[in-house]
Parts: sequence; C-alpha cells; structure tokens
Amino acid sequence: MRNKSKWFWDSISHVYLILLTVISVFPLVWIILSSVKERGELTGNPTKFWPSTFTLDYYKHVITELGFMNNIKNSIIISLVTTLIAITIASLAAYGICRFFPKVGTLMSKLIVVSYVFPPILLAIPYSIVMAKIGLTNTGTGLILVYLSFSVPYAVWLLVGFFKAIPIGIEEAAQVDGASKFTVFTKIALPLAAPGIVATAIYTFINAWNEFLYALILINNTEKMTVAVALRSLNGAEILDWGDMMAASVLVVVPSIVFFCFIQKKIAGGLYDGAEK
Repeated sequence: MRNKSKWFWDSISHVYLILLTVISVFPLVWIILSSVKERGELTGNPTKFWPSTFTLDYYKHVITELGFMNNIKNSIIISLVTTLIAITIASLAAYGICRFFPKVGTLMSKLIVVSYVFPPILLAIPYSIVMAKIGLTNTGTGLILVYLSFSVPYAVWLLVGFFKAIPIGIEEAAQVDGASKFTVFTKIALPLAAPGIVATAIYTFINAWNEFLYALILINNTEKMTVAVALRSLNGAEILDWGDMMAASVLVVVPSIVFFCFIQKKIAGGLYDGAEK
C-alpha cells in the first residue's frame, strides 16, 4: 500500500510540474511561432497557434532595416561589463565584510537593504545632471556606472550570506599551511562560494539587460540604444507592427536564456564541489 501511495503522489507531483512547465514556456513558444508567421496570417488569424507557412521576413526587417542587432550588441556589452565589474567588487567587499569587519558588515548589510526601499526614479534627475556635467550622456560608460551603483550594493548583500556559510576552519587550515590571505580568497573562498557568485551574476546581468528607465533617459542616440529602449520604440504612435515586435522580442529574450543555460551547471553545483578543487 505504501508503494502504491508513494507512486500515486509521485505521479501527481510530476503531472503538476509538467503543467507548470507548459504554462511557463507557452508564452515564449507563442512569441516564437508568431514571429515566423506570414504577415497576412498574423494579422488575419492571430489566435492560430501553428503557422501555415514559416517565414523569416520579420527577422530580416528587424535586423537589416531597423538595425536591431546593433542594439543587442550594445546591451550585451553593457550587461557583461556591468556584471564582471559588479561581481569583482562585490566578491571582494562581501569577503572583507565577513572576515575582517563582521560587526560593521552586519550594519552595512541592513543599510543596503533599506536603501532599496526608495524607487530608482528618485535618482533619475540627479544622475542625469551628473552624467551631463562629466560628459557621459549618450555613452555606454555612463550607463554602466549607473547600473553599478544599483548592482554592487545588492550583490554585496547577496554574497555576504554565501561567504558566511563557508566554514572558517577551512581557511584557517590553509593559512596554517602557509597560504596568504589572497590565496585563501582566490583558491578556497571563491570556489566554495561559486554557486552564489553565479546566481548573483545572473541577477546582475538580467537586471542590466532589462533595465529601461535610465537607458531611456541617458541615451537618445538610436545607434547607442539598448534593446529595452529599441523594443519600446517599435511601438509607434498609431501603428504597431506585431510581426516586428514578436521577432524583436525573440532576439531580446534568447540571449538571456542562452546565458542562463551556459552557467546553470554552476548553480546546480554544491558548495563542496569547490572544496575539492
């Protein structure tokens, strides 16, 4: 009876998870299929799921005529640079807080969380004035600096918890064997905190990739726009070309999915995988 009961509830769990997966994936599949429909089919029968004829006309129009690939390149560069700099700074800061200033670090972590109560739009005007005075409007550098001001504090707060979970005895044993503090940090602490670092990197990358407000305010040059602003610009005042919108949406979503798939094994890895290294 126990085996039958276990089998029944396991089956229910699997069906439930499959149903949630279908619901989650369905919007993305719908967008992809809509982006390869013919123009007449998309506007004439928009609720039809499977296209009668597949075409890449919308992608050709978005890439060649609208120059959307240039916007994607801008977002990739800005998001990757923001992520690399933020993770580097946050890893050093979080480790220093945990190992050298634990009491002050606890207070700092609380202040960081409190600072996120205020909406980002409150800093829109001050940031615009500062960037204009230092000549960084309409530049990726200015946008990266703004993103870092939001990404680094939260990344530090996230990583503090991961570094605290590392047994200090492992680091002390390495120091007894002659390892320097920097060696302990790079060879022991970082590998052990790798799952947390990767998760924080994903958060930072996706936030920078999807950010809209400051990209809209600080950059008004079409060639330097990020994908979030470029995608919004496809929504005309009177006419909305759904085909172009669907194709552009696919081009925006795919890099995030590829980025996540590339590093998902790092997330699944346990803390002790790094200890073996």
